[in-house]
Amino acid sequence: MKEELFVSGRDIPNIDPFLNIWHWQIPMYLFLGGLAAGILFFASLFTIMGKEKEMPTTVKRATLLVPIALSLGLFFLFLDLKHKLWFWQLYTTIRLESPMSWGAWTLMVITPLSMVWSASYLKELWPAWDWKFKILDDFEKLVIKNRKGLAWAMIILAVILGIYTGILLSAFNARPLWNTSLLGPLFLVSGMSTGAATIMWMAKDKSERLLMSKIDLLLISIELFFIVHLFMGFLASNAVQIEAANLFLGGAFTVSFWGFVVVLGLIVPALLEILELRGYHIPVAIPAGLILFGGMMFRFIMVEAGQITRYLY
Repeated sequence: MKEELFVSGRDIPNIDPFLNIWHWQIPMYLFLGGLAAGILFFASLFTIMGKEKEMPTTVKRATLLVPIALSLGLFFLFLDLKHKLWFWQLYTTIRLESPMSWGAWTLMVITPLSMVWSASYLKELWPAWDWKFKILDDFEKLVIKNRKGLAWAMIILAVILGIYTGILLSAFNARPLWNTSLLGPLFLVSGMSTGAATIMWMAKDKSERLLMSKIDLLLISIELFFIVHLFMGFLASNAVQIEAANLFLGGAFTVSFWGFVVVLGLIVPALLEILELRGYHIPVAIPAGLILFGGMMFRFIMVEAGQITRYLY
């Protein structure tokens, strides 16, 4: 017989709330959702500005990835669900106070819109493309005629989708690391940065690639600003949020966060982009790949670390 002496209720195993139910599917879903939101934001923005011809990769080619990214993200989310046969119940109600409801309905609308947007450019990208059915040709003409209106709808939905990926976590008030209003804007800017990096990687025109590189430099600067202020807010808060910040300031996630996310995922690609803008030849795959890697690692680390942090009552 094994005897144990408890001198405090805190010593009882599992007495404190501990969340360990989100695994690789959730950060991948958040990463792909942010990536899709970033690409759609820039495609819609330059369409509204009337610069489709100057930004062909941004508006046309890169958007072909969006339906794939969203479908994969939703598939990963489906894999994570405990009661898979009941997912449809999310679409039987709208709860404005629920980030999950916002996300479900936004994805329900933006996914088919992204498919329609991509399909409307297939004939331009592949002149031999044939829809076979007249009704599809007529629908394509209708979409092309109203493309700017569609862009306005998509840019709004893209911002909602991008910020939702962070708000989904910040809605968990019991997790000190996630309980901050900066998480939504931070995830939005990070998603836009990964979208810009993808476009930059795919762009064949040098002027388009350099413009997206300049935009990405601005986004990286904003993201670093948010990260610094995220930890400043934690360190100026209560004991549990200071404890959460310490996971990244000498704790278990120090090397992975500052090494993979901040240095390799933000600072190094920013320096490479600056060198390219100054005339040096830098293979675009290096900074773009590092930004995508950093964006993915950011979500994996935030999801994992957030589940460890908790309030002690």
